[in-house]
Amino acid sequence: MDSTIENAINQQIHQELTASHGYLAMCAYFESVNLKGMARWMRKQAGEERNHAMRLFNYLLDRGCRVRFEGIDVPPFDFASPLEAFEAAYESEKKNTRSIHELFALARKVDDYATMVHLQWFITEQVEEEKWCQEYVGLLKMAGSEPSAVLFVDRQIGEAAAVEEAREAELAT
Repeated sequence: MDSTIENAINQQIHQELTASHGYLAMCAYFESVNLKGMARWMRKQAGEERNHAMRLFNYLLDRGCRVRFEGIDVPPFDFASPLEAFEAAYESEKKNTRSIHELFALARKVDDYATMVHLQWFITEQVEEEKWCQEYVGLLKMAGSEPSAVLFVDRQIGEAAAVEEAREAELAT
C-alpha cells in the first residue's frame, strides 16, 4: 500500500475515534439533563463510530500495514441545549464525510482500487449519518425551547435508537 494512503487511513481512524469520543460526551450530557432517548441515540452513535474505526483498523492490518494512534482531544461535554449538541453532531458528520471523500480521491489518484472499494461502504454510510443529523436538528428546531416538544422529540429519538439497535442485532445473527 502506498504510504500516503496508509497515513491517511490512520488519520481517518483517528477521526472516527474522535467522533466516537464526542458522541460519548454528548451521551453524558443528555444523561445529565435527563433526556434518555437522546442519550441512547448518542451512545449508539459512539459505538458506530468505534466500529467504523475498527473497519479501517482491520483493513490496514489485512493489507500488511501498521496502525498508529494519536491522542484524542477532550470533546465538548456541555451544551446550551439539545439542539446545540445535535448541531455539533451534524458538523462532526460533515467533517467526517469530507475526510472520507478526500481519502477516496487520494486512493483514486494512486490507483489503489482495493481501498476505493473498501471506502465505498463509508461513502454510503455517511449519507445515512448526515440524513439523521439533518432530521433531528430539524425536529429540535421545530420544538424550540418548549419542554413538552423537546420531551416528545427525545422519546422519538430514543425509539429510533431502539429500532436501529434491534435491526443491527438481527443483522449480526
